[in-house]
Amino acid sequence: MDIPSLKKALLNPDIYSDHPRTVGFSETHISLLFFTGYHVYKLKKPVDFGFLDFTTLEKRKYFCEQEVKLNRRLSPEIYLGVVRITGDGNRISINGKGEVLEYAVQMKQIPEDLLMDKLLKKGEVTPEMIQRVSETLALFYSVAEMNENIKSFAKPERVKQDTDENFEQTEKYIDGTIPKAVYEEIKNRTNHFFKERTELFHRRIAANRIRDCHGDLRLEHIFWGKEISIFDCIEFNERFRYTDVAADIAFLAMDIDYQGREDLNGPLIRTYIEKSSDRDILEILDFYKCYRAYVRGKVESFRLDDPNIPEAEKREALKRARRYFDLAHRYSQSF
Repeated sequence: MDIPSLKKALLNPDIYSDHPRTVGFSETHISLLFFTGYHVYKLKKPVDFGFLDFTTLEKRKYFCEQEVKLNRRLSPEIYLGVVRITGDGNRISINGKGEVLEYAVQMKQIPEDLLMDKLLKKGEVTPEMIQRVSETLALFYSVAEMNENIKSFAKPERVKQDTDENFEQTEKYIDGTIPKAVYEEIKNRTNHFFKERTELFHRRIAANRIRDCHGDLRLEHIFWGKEISIFDCIEFNERFRYTDVAADIAFLAMDIDYQGREDLNGPLIRTYIEKSSDRDILEILDFYKCYRAYVRGKVESFRLDDPNIPEAEKREALKRARRYFDLAHRYSQSF
């Protein structure tokens, strides 16, 4: 079933058991999301970006199941399970009879005004709240899975494969979302860091700082409810999740900077170091913040090529991509 037909079918309130009056909709470069007021149904687009491959129904089912399993580590109350989108003649249903057309992750819909990016914009995020998030992360990392295979993903030559991929995949956007001079400087400084700080990567591996992490740790993925829930982790590629905890927490630190609240990064990092005794993180944090900002610039650039995204949204994506690449350039000046 093609995306426009699937979208039309799932915007019909009659197919949902909770009988919503209307169905909300949102879209990313890899997902379609439908909101009933009680639940969210998240479908994966049949896309292949190299770093992820959702091109078959079997793969989309598998990664839906992985998404639920992995996100229950930090959001056990939000992730409810995987449902089937079925077709019986002209009738589309959730877990109904007939052919399975798609799979979707079913989640509890949470109040968006309690997401930390929204709270931050309203000026309602305090240093104490950031400290609590940091404590949650420190505990999560301390018990997150770790083995020799996972640790191998943080070897400098392995990490360089990721940065090389970023530079290769953004060549087409040079002088579009990223100026050529900025592209070249970030690339050169990144490669220089690998050469000069090889020992630092190995030291962090020896210190067991490499874990099965979250992989997409941003303010919009933190829910400030009765309990802190951190959701929407990377399920589609282990190499983005098997990483140095510094790379994980750097994503959040970068996002805080992007939102113009650099003052909150002090409580974030200080609390993490206090709870984890990981003082080496300060030597590698800006490197990973640069990497994370660059990834976000790349992802926003990808949106410019999606035929299903309206032109107005693409113009906003262009602005965001340029801001992220500017931020990556700024971080690159410190290593």
